[in-house]
Amino acid sequence: MERALADAAPAVFWTDRPERPQPRPRLTGAHAADLVVIGGGFTGLWAAILAKQDNPAADVVLLEAERVAFGASGRNGGFISDSLTHGLSHGVSQWPGEMESLVRLGRENLAAIAETVRRCGIDTGLRLCGKTTVAVAPHQVAELAALAQLHRAYGDDVTLLDAEQVRADVASPLYLAGVRLRGTGGLVDPARLAWGLAGVAESLGVTIHEDTRVTGFDRSRSGVVVRTAGGRISGHRVVIGTNAYPPPLRRLRHWILPVYDYVLVTEPLSDAQRSELRWPEAQGVTDAGNQFHYYRLTDDNRILFGGYDAIYSFGNRVDAALDQRDATHRLLAQHFTETFPQLDGVRFTHRWGGAIDSTTRFTPMFGTTRDRRIAYAVGYTGLGVAASRFGAQVALDLLAGRETERTRLRMVRRRPVPFPPEPLRYPVVEMTRRALAAADARDGRRGPWLRLLDKFGVGFNS
Repeated sequence: MERALADAAPAVFWTDRPERPQPRPRLTGAHAADLVVIGGGFTGLWAAILAKQDNPAADVVLLEAERVAFGASGRNGGFISDSLTHGLSHGVSQWPGEMESLVRLGRENLAAIAETVRRCGIDTGLRLCGKTTVAVAPHQVAELAALAQLHRAYGDDVTLLDAEQVRADVASPLYLAGVRLRGTGGLVDPARLAWGLAGVAESLGVTIHEDTRVTGFDRSRSGVVVRTAGGRISGHRVVIGTNAYPPPLRRLRHWILPVYDYVLVTEPLSDAQRSELRWPEAQGVTDAGNQFHYYRLTDDNRILFGGYDAIYSFGNRVDAALDQRDATHRLLAQHFTETFPQLDGVRFTHRWGGAIDSTTRFTPMFGTTRDRRIAYAVGYTGLGVAASRFGAQVALDLLAGRETERTRLRMVRRRPVPFPPEPLRYPVVEMTRRALAAADARDGRRGPWLRLLDKFGVGFNS
C-alpha cells in the first residue's frame, strides 16, 4: 500500500487544475444588498442564481470564507442523484405518505440542473448514466432484490443482476449481485459544476467575494448586518449554506454533525487496464454495506475510490489538518486492490478528505430565524450535489413567506432529532459507528442500539 500511495499528492483532484478560476476579491468596507448568501458551495450558488432569476433587479451578494468549491461541493465523488431523501428506502421509512411527491420533486430538480448545464454551456461532464449498487456480502443479495422491487414500484428503470451478470459488466471478484439503475442520476465533475454556476451567477449580476469569513450578525432596521473579518454588509435577507463548516448561527451546531470522508484517485489507466475492467457504460458504483465504498471513472480513465470510514472528531471539529488521514487512505488502497486485483501496481496521484454535513435523519434541515430575515438549508449527508438546488429553493421560499409544495413537506416543516451535546456526542457517534460495522459483520442484523435509533426516526437505516 505504501508504494501505491507514495506519490499521491495531498490535494483534491477536482480542484488541482490550472483552469481553476482566479481568486475573487474579499469584502472590505461597508456595503448593502437585498440578499446576502453565505457559502460558496452548491447551496449558496443555487440560492444566488434562483434569487436573481426570480427578481433580476435584486442586489445579491455571495460571501465565501475560502474559495468557491473549497468545501464538500468540490471534494465529493461527483455522483449526482435525483433523491431528496437519502435513497428510496430511507424516504419510505421516514415519509411514506409524501414519497410520490418527493420522488417527483427530486426528478424535476435533477432535470432542472441538467437543463441549466445545457443551456448555459457549463462543461461539467454531466452524464445521467445512473449507477450500480453491488452486493459484496451474502446477506446483501436479498437486500438488493428488495431494493430493485422498490425502485420498480416507483417507475425507475432498474435491472437486478446476478453475480455473473454484474461481473460481466464491471470485473470484480467481490460482486455477488447488483442493481443497475438508469435515469435516476449519474456523474458530474463537481468542481467544474461549481465554477460554472459561479460564472452563471455573476452573469446574472451576483457579486461574489471570496476569502470573506462571516463572523456574526447584528440587527438593523432594514434587516440584518452581516459582519465579516474585513467589513460588513447590510442585507434585507440572508441565506446560510455553510453545511459542514461552523455556521455563523451557533444554534445550527445542535443539528449538524461534520463527518470526514476520504478519497483516492489513481493515475490514468492504460488501454489494457481499462479493457480488463470492462465497465462499458462507466457508471458510478457503490456497495451495499453500512460502511460502503463509492467509485467511478473520470474522463481521463482514472478511478476515484472513496468512502467506508466516516470519522467524527470531538467537538464538531472541522480543520484542514483532518483532510489527510494515513490510516484511512491505506485502508482505501487495500480495499481498492481487493476490489480490482487485476489493477495491482496502479499508483494513486491524489488523496484527500473533507467534511460531510449530516443530520440525525440523514436529510437536510430547513428553517428561519431573526424574524424570518435569515434562512438556512444544511445537512445533506453526502447527497447534496443535486439536492442542494432544492434546498436553496426551500430557503428562498421560507424567506419570502411563500407557501409552496416544497414548504408544505413534513421534511421541511419538521426538524430532525438534535445530536446530544459534548461530551456525550462523541461517544454516542462512536457507539453508532461500531454498531453499524458490527451489523455488516453479522449478516446485516441490527443490534439493540440501532433498533433503538430506528424507533426515534434516526437515519441509520438508509
